[in-house]
Amino acid sequence: MRAVLQRVTHARVLVNGNVCGEIGPGLVVLIAVWRDDVAATAASMAEKILNLRIFGDEQGKMNRSVLDIGGAILAVSQFTLYGDARGQRRPSFIQAAAPETGKSLYEEFVAALRGHGVRVETGVFQAHMLVELTNDGPVTILLDSDKVF
Repeated sequence: MRAVLQRVTHARVLVNGNVCGEIGPGLVVLIAVWRDDVAATAASMAEKILNLRIFGDEQGKMNRSVLDIGGAILAVSQFTLYGDARGQRRPSFIQAAAPETGKSLYEEFVAALRGHGVRVETGVFQAHMLVELTNDGPVTILLDSDKVF
């Protein structure tokens, strides 16, 4: 799995002009499923994100997690994180999971986050979405379950 995390003060996702998920302080997580990912990958990625210390403490140092601050998560499926545009002008997405597998593991990822008592809002899988956010910091973190980066 790959994820782009953005620390936000506010975020929402719209489908066909309707808000389908909205949060205050917390994280926007753009998440993509790799073609060989399994359920354990979704659980591991959720655990990593929930405990990543990227929120400020009393001294302004990044020492708190989304769990520590009682923040929310807006999880948006984004298969294009597996787009490969090396040497070409049109990205290839062959590394991304097939839609059925992607949806299943995306739902497992969301369930794993919610299993820790975090409020999680979502987009709509395979829909054209508009994501609006106010990045706090700005803080943006890239994660890859295979530690490619």
